[in-house]
Amino acid sequence: MSGYVTRNWPVSTPARPSRSIARVALAKRQDALVKAPLFSGLPKRQLRSIAELTVVTTYPEGTEIVKEGSIGSGFFVILDGQARVLKKDRTVARLSAGSFFGEVSLLDPGPRTATVVAETPVQCLDLAGRDFVDVLANDPVLAMRIMREMARRLRQSEKPLIA
Repeated sequence: MSGYVTRNWPVSTPARPSRSIARVALAKRQDALVKAPLFSGLPKRQLRSIAELTVVTTYPEGTEIVKEGSIGSGFFVILDGQARVLKKDRTVARLSAGSFFGEVSLLDPGPRTATVVAETPVQCLDLAGRDFVDVLANDPVLAMRIMREMARRLRQSEKPLIA
């Protein structure tokens, strides 16, 4: 499948050696990743090292991209198409191009908190958790930036205590 293009998104196998991704495709992947707050503040060099690990995958209509309760460690950015988010078989959100999900599972591959189902054919930029952890292990500065962003997001999600 390497080199096949669907709706301007190059579909390829995992890009272990970064030289296998064309420069334009890599730039598009970086642009997609930066939409997620976890990656939005990263310098281009670090964003590129993560983008090099991604793949573009097409999920046919009706496909469960992730399933609530299943163990998973992948992060996804929707590039094209529409999906719905279900919790206990109830639709709680709709996703479209630019939406992302699964960022917490990159660091904690626990049970998924929701099911995401493709309502139309969906193209996603996929990042496997094991690849992400390998990058963090080899780049302590990146690991610190990611930890700080996760701590910031956790702090924002907690309600302040009333004195």
